[in-house]
Amino acid sequence: MSTLKVDTLQNSVGENLVFENKNLLINGSQSVWQRSTSATGKTTGGYYTADRWQTSITTAGTWTQSRSTDVPSAQGFGYSLKMDCTTADASLGASDVLAINQRIEGQNLQHLLKGTSSAKKLTLSFWVKSNKTGTYIAELVDNDNTRQISKSYTISSADTWEKKEITYDGDTTGTLDNDNNQSMRVIFWLAAGSNFTSGTLNTSWASTTNANRVVGQVNLADSTSNEWYITGCQLEVGSKATDFEFEPYDKNLLRCQRYYTRYQGDTDDDRFIALALLNTTSEARVGITFPTTMRDIPTVGENHLEILRKGSSLTDVSYNSLIDPATNGCFLSVNADSGTPFSTGEVAALRLDNATDAYLEVIAEL
Repeated sequence: MSTLKVDTLQNSVGENLVFENKNLLINGSQSVWQRSTSATGKTTGGYYTADRWQTSITTAGTWTQSRSTDVPSAQGFGYSLKMDCTTADASLGASDVLAINQRIEGQNLQHLLKGTSSAKKLTLSFWVKSNKTGTYIAELVDNDNTRQISKSYTISSADTWEKKEITYDGDTTGTLDNDNNQSMRVIFWLAAGSNFTSGTLNTSWASTTNANRVVGQVNLADSTSNEWYITGCQLEVGSKATDFEFEPYDKNLLRCQRYYTRYQGDTDDDRFIALALLNTTSEARVGITFPTTMRDIPTVGENHLEILRKGSSLTDVSYNSLIDPATNGCFLSVNADSGTPFSTGEVAALRLDNATDAYLEVIAEL
């Protein structure tokens, strides 16, 4: 007897409700934090803490971003992402920006049928909390066609978790590229200067006009008392939000590692990474297989790498280059920090020093 697996049901208006892999966002539950669980003194943008969530800051105060266990009650979430203002900016410049965003590959968006008469509606749902009540903006950006749509939501009660649901119409203009590059961004705005707020909020898909993107947004940067938390972020096809799709941690981690993989040191012990071949008297080559296929050929960052040779001899090394790089692995070339300590042809080990700031990272972010 054959078994039929039911992946979708239809709601009362005939829209498909997909119960597996429906969330277009990765790490919407803020459960994976490979880089760090806290980053302080941030005045510029970057990827700092929760995987896949990028911070945008342009002269809009100073911020601590951290993992918080403050979450909505009885919803199943373990962590939220917290933004805490440590230096205020009560008078924003015209080009100032503060936002949290996630970027999505075009090949993961083809089923939206964007640019056709059958373009799908999207619904964004999330839990949010802040002491600063008022109007906030959540924006979708079509990076391939320079188009966008913005919707507002209101934090009504200070210091209270609230669930928000926002529906965006389908866009019949501008198809999305079917590739591994950024096609769409989901942006949670926290503050914006007049370059982005001086027009009329654009609540329908249109060519991007900056002045119409963030109209009405409160300035979260105006006081060091201000905090903002978010968790349970889900972007799905349809005009109604469904229950949050919780993924097993290992699956969520692998999805994050497509964009970023970190080998982290600690103070308890040195961390083995991989075997190394001593290629010359000052260079070693290390074969590394990534945990999953990465989005693109990665770049590398590191701190406190060392080569362990026979007789327990240690040599500090630094990253030099990737050899024969691929999306599933590479040879990592590292050079001795000083001298010519290696015996060519020997097999050794690459490891991280026993320090919390020791790491090796491979990066293929959008």
